[in-house]
Amino acid sequence: MSISKLSTVLAASYENFPKGRFITLVVLRTTHSETIFRTEGSGEPMCSEFVQAGLEGENQKTIIQRLVMTKRKQVAPERRYGREHLRAHELLYTNIKDGSLCSLNTNAPCEMCVDCFLYGFAAGGGGAQKSRIWTEDAFSILPASDVVGDRTINAIYENGTMRDEKGNASTALNTSEYIKPGVHFLDVVTLKDVTADELRYIIGNILFTSRYGAVSSRVGRMENEILGVFGSITELPSSLELVQATYDVLGKPLEHPLNINQLITASKQVIANWKNKRGVSVQLSEEELANLLTDVETNWSEAERDNFLKRLTQSYEPFRHVATEKKKAKAKGKNTPVEVES
Repeated sequence: MSISKLSTVLAASYENFPKGRFITLVVLRTTHSETIFRTEGSGEPMCSEFVQAGLEGENQKTIIQRLVMTKRKQVAPERRYGREHLRAHELLYTNIKDGSLCSLNTNAPCEMCVDCFLYGFAAGGGGAQKSRIWTEDAFSILPASDVVGDRTINAIYENGTMRDEKGNASTALNTSEYIKPGVHFLDVVTLKDVTADELRYIIGNILFTSRYGAVSSRVGRMENEILGVFGSITELPSSLELVQATYDVLGKPLEHPLNINQLITASKQVIANWKNKRGVSVQLSEEELANLLTDVETNWSEAERDNFLKRLTQSYEPFRHVATEKKKAKAKGKNTPVEVES
């Protein structure tokens, strides 16, 4: 298994304290349908930033507006995907404060499941786990003006017109921006002090999550592909640096839709230069990367998934017991009457 090549940057087991082991995943995210990434309400423009087009020559002097897939838009659906399977295999725990099952956005995490140990939590009133999955905003290759369209949305009455039987005009008319299908985002995901099974869990969440952004039950289909895996003692170049360097390599002029094979070739040309840079000690070859992805798919398969998720859950058992006993002792201390000398 190629995952053994990453052994020097993988933790043998979960540890409470960091030890400076980084694994970097280079991810190409491609929209396969209309997609909406915005932080405000309906009708607001897509998330975007003005940045340098590239890192060299005239590209360095040129400022363009790029679409942004924010880190929250990446992590939230991927985290929910993993939790779906933890719930299906009954591996989410009950919160000891109020007895509710672990759930996101409730301020009452169980602090004991795979999701809590990996993605972190901050419980009100005590208890916190810092996320060991570091994400950042992903940027589009092409300018926003090239890959964003407008869609007019209306809701007609049953008579097939925009007026009801009394002649009143419908107010259900709106124009909204959307990201076109075939738009590419390059992304760098950094994992810190993870074990082999944690790596399999995270990669599975990235590869198998297929819907992102707003109204994702109707739009937002996206395909994720991992282009490279690195082991190092520090973070590698950012998503923005990767996009800008890839933009420099691609031939001009560039038009939507980009040829995905040319884009992948250019991206791999850029990340090939990361070897021996910024503390990189391991870089998986094409064959090793393919073997790693096969290993992940095998562990996530119908036949192996239950064993895999339970094995990963079991790996936290020593730390889970300590936390539980500590809280029980704390709770016991609160309820025990204190004898006071009179």
